[in-house]
Amino acid sequence: MMNSPGDISPNKAMSALRLCSPRLLPSNPHLHRHYLSSLSSSPFSSSLLSRSLATFKKLPRSCLGSQPVLGMEHFWTRGSLDKNKTLVEHLQQYGVLKTDKVAEVMETIDRGLFVPHGSAPYVDSPMSIGYNATISAPHMHATCLELLKDNLQPGMRALDVGSGTGYLTACFALMVGPQGRSVGIEHIPELVAASIENVRRSAAAQLLKDGSLSLHVADGRFGWREEAPYDAIHVGAAASEIPQALLEQLKPGGRMVIPVGDFFQDLQVVAKKPDGSITIHTETSVRYVPLTSRSAQLQNY
Repeated sequence: MMNSPGDISPNKAMSALRLCSPRLLPSNPHLHRHYLSSLSSSPFSSSLLSRSLATFKKLPRSCLGSQPVLGMEHFWTRGSLDKNKTLVEHLQQYGVLKTDKVAEVMETIDRGLFVPHGSAPYVDSPMSIGYNATISAPHMHATCLELLKDNLQPGMRALDVGSGTGYLTACFALMVGPQGRSVGIEHIPELVAASIENVRRSAAAQLLKDGSLSLHVADGRFGWREEAPYDAIHVGAAASEIPQALLEQLKPGGRMVIPVGDFFQDLQVVAKKPDGSITIHTETSVRYVPLTSRSAQLQNY
């Protein structure tokens, strides 16, 4: 018989979720226990917590430094959220979305246009988009947009490294507007082609047509010098260390959000001061696919 959420201690449940599915948790650590309480109201919560806990118990201690055990695309957080607006309200309710501007942009850019057909686009979970790549969970997109919002003002320039299906690049484009630049780079040509089609169906279509939004095939580790320097840089894959090319392409006064680490990863916020000096702080623990070469990413695909 499946355990009920009440049969699983909160500490054990949190340990299981952190290890087996860390990107399910809100980015703000203070919300974790509140989020666990919300899971208890979900028809999927019993299965979710029990599966995570069971996996956690079965892991040999020697496996703690190996690859993540479960892909979060297999989990559901609150059942089926049937509308993009409902998803945004959900993220606001749990404090992930803090500002009206970011909420408005996420409501305008329909996530359902940027996920593979047959997926559940409005569930707060990352999911596979093919080619050993994923689209991040909505709460991570919201977190990154909130962290970068002051550097996504009209007329500013933004770079989205590992742009995948184009979702966050489209959000950036709406924020910086027609006088700004939103550049997405992705080293899988098929994903770039698909992302362009996704954007053409979205509220950012005119910005793509006018050229203020662009998507390119390129190795994200080296950035995109043609439109540099950037007020905002987002990196959607985890680097072992922050690439020097991205630091160089960050504008004085600019900000970069990048996951750093191998098995244990932190979402780091990099700020370049007007004098060119760099400060870094850690926002939260995360789990991303690695920032690597195209050949390494496609190995065994």
